Amino acid sequence: MPLRSMIGHEARQMVVDRTLAAVVAVLATVVGYGVYNGASWASFQRAVLREVSREEAARLDSLRARLGSASDSRGVPADQIGMSLGTKEAVMPPGPLSSLVIGQSDLYPYHSRVTTSGRQSGTGDDEIENPTHLLSGRFDLGFVVVSLYPLVILALSYNMLSAEKEQGTLVLLLSQPVLLRTLLLAKVLARGVAVLGLAVAVSLIGFTLARGPTDADGLVRLSLWIAIVSAYGTFWFALAVAVNALGRGSATNALALAGIWLLVVGVIPALANVAVRASYPVPSRVELIQSLREASDRAQAEGPQLGAKFLDAHPELVQGHDEANEFAVQSLAVQDATEAGVAGVLSRFELQLVRQQALVDKFRFASPAIATLEALQDAAGTGAARYRHFLDQVEDFHGRWRDYFRPRILRREPIRTEDLGQLPSFSFREEPLAAVMARVGVGLLGLIVPTLIVGLLGRTAIRRFSVVGQG
Repeated sequence: MPLRSMIGHEARQMVVDRTLAAVVAVLATVVGYGVYNGASWASFQRAVLREVSREEAARLDSLRARLGSASDSRGVPADQIGMSLGTKEAVMPPGPLSSLVIGQSDLYPYHSRVTTSGRQSGTGDDEIENPTHLLSGRFDLGFVVVSLYPLVILALSYNMLSAEKEQGTLVLLLSQPVLLRTLLLAKVLARGVAVLGLAVAVSLIGFTLARGPTDADGLVRLSLWIAIVSAYGTFWFALAVAVNALGRGSATNALALAGIWLLVVGVIPALANVAVRASYPVPSRVELIQSLREASDRAQAEGPQLGAKFLDAHPELVQGHDEANEFAVQSLAVQDATEAGVAGVLSRFELQLVRQQALVDKFRFASPAIATLEALQDAAGTGAARYRHFLDQVEDFHGRWRDYFRPRILRREPIRTEDLGQLPSFSFREEPLAAVMARVGVGLLGLIVPTLIVGLLGRTAIRRFSVVGQG
């Protein structure tokens, strides 16, 4: 019997059984809810960024009007502009596919006000967020793919051979000129085409409903997303084949596959999370704030001495000009001392985050669920790597901002209307697509390798499959 005919027969059986229709209905419901949540979060982020932009524009318009008035026609002190009146926001727009998977975008700040103060001052702009959402994560399409999508596959494939065997039809089927592995292949292909096609379809629908970007970058990311979903589904089909090939009953197959699902999707990621946090604990926010206060208090107490040391260390900033503004010098010296005092905690925090992510990258090979989630977040632009990319740009902008204002503050050079157009500005640069593809490629490798291993085990087991009785 041709393979195509067998696939068609399996497809008709699935339609008659109405299991596929029920699965489609359930999956469509959870996918719709997941896409709605993801799109809502992305919309919230865009609304926040629009409000930030409006506030900045209104503040700069007010400053421009003030500089144009008769009372301030000679300008406003540079420290006032650089510290508050003319500050600018560094913003990172939502990831290209953020509506599909929220990822870590609700954990990290996506905008930061840059001033002449230390860079830690920009960490206090977080919105008030539901702590339950932050702790448990949000229900999005990424959660559906990682957690529920395998259940759909297992529900359709746990009894591919065992049901035929229990009904006594397997012997009749194999009495025809059909090999067991051909029969199994037909059943897998029929279900694979249906489920993987459904997964690709819901991804495209979610992308369309969320109005995902249709430029080259967006389409490449969407292609990566589909590749990940397909590879993850193939892994679970390979696992179902391997368990079916053992020749056990349907109940045993269901129990075994459910246990493996719990291990891969729940237990291993949870243990990995505990291991990551225990191996590289990050300093608490309370510790950071306490360190900042203590460093600030020490610096304020040593203000005059710090001012003298500052001038000794930066003679180029005051050389050749009028008497330096003592208050400004002391203020900058206190800022530097405060930064130095809290630098240890900040460095430790960032170093631990880097180490945590490196360990997570290793754990992706311990569970296909981890590999899939990390790869989906990378493709969507909601992972830790894009956030790190944003922080590097904020750091660069902060340096340019201070380099512009500090000499003017020390020279007591005011900012005039014509200077506003010369202020440093921030424009987020998306990370190179090649870097995204490289990280997603590693994730795909973390799916392909276990799929091949499980597939080989299933191929070995099917050779020992007993058509009658228990294997």
